[in-house]
Amino acid sequence: MQAIEQILKNSEKNLGEICTILASYTRKTAKLRDKADLLVATLFDFSHTEDPEFQIGLKNLAEDLAMVQDYRHAQVERLETTVVTPLKAYGYIVKNKRKQQVSSRTRQVTAQL
Repeated sequence: MQAIEQILKNSEKNLGEICTILASYTRKTAKLRDKADLLVATLFDFSHTEDPEFQIGLKNLAEDLAMVQDYRHAQVERLETTVVTPLKAYGYIVKNKRKQQVSSRTRQVTAQL
């Protein structure tokens, strides 16, 4: 029984820490994506005020940066769906095992009385 409790305790602690770090990483990646989107919009706006040659260069830069941000957006979505969501599910499993452990211990104490 103590071995199971120790495993559950370690799982809860480590999974909580991993989920917190991954959530932070995902949020920061999303913020970076949002800031780059602002940069793309600013580059497009700035390109409209410049001469044709410089305008083409700025638009190309903005389009390339927008493509990078599309990949970053896909990265954020993949992190949320393939990493964070399964870890949350595993966390629920650990919580249910903890409840089962407590109820099992309660039944044992009740049976002894």
